[in-house]
Amino acid sequence: MPDIQKAITDADFMACAEVILYLRPHLKKEALLAQIKEMQQEDYQIIFITADDDPAKAAAFAGYRHMNKLVSGKVIYIDDLACLPDYQGRGYAGRLLDYVKAQAKAEGLKRVQLDSGHDRHPAHRVYLRKGYYISAHHFTQPL
Repeated sequence: MPDIQKAITDADFMACAEVILYLRPHLKKEALLAQIKEMQQEDYQIIFITADDDPAKAAAFAGYRHMNKLVSGKVIYIDDLACLPDYQGRGYAGRLLDYVKAQAKAEGLKRVQLDSGHDRHPAHRVYLRKGYYISAHHFTQPL
């Protein structure tokens, strides 16, 4: 089973492009690297698992950052988590969640948080199985 890697180089980030765009199809591949670099200024980090059949391509990824909130204190917040359809069911998402949880525990944090699209039921099953619970509703107002 492939190891979890931290995306550090531009090549690492671009190896994640397909799975990122699978989750976030509104993004443009040619602007992806610039956006990731901008988000890194806000502590955004990416971890990924490469595809068994193509080590130059990420099969799954998670993007996360540290946050400090009045409601919860210091947490790791998972912005993004996805697995390409051909690699789903192999436990990759669970492994990425476990990695982030272990990092939070090692840092003495009390929580990992994430939001998930209302209609992403398969993802919700993974989160519930991993001990997450629904603690809030996320509201958005388009401008």
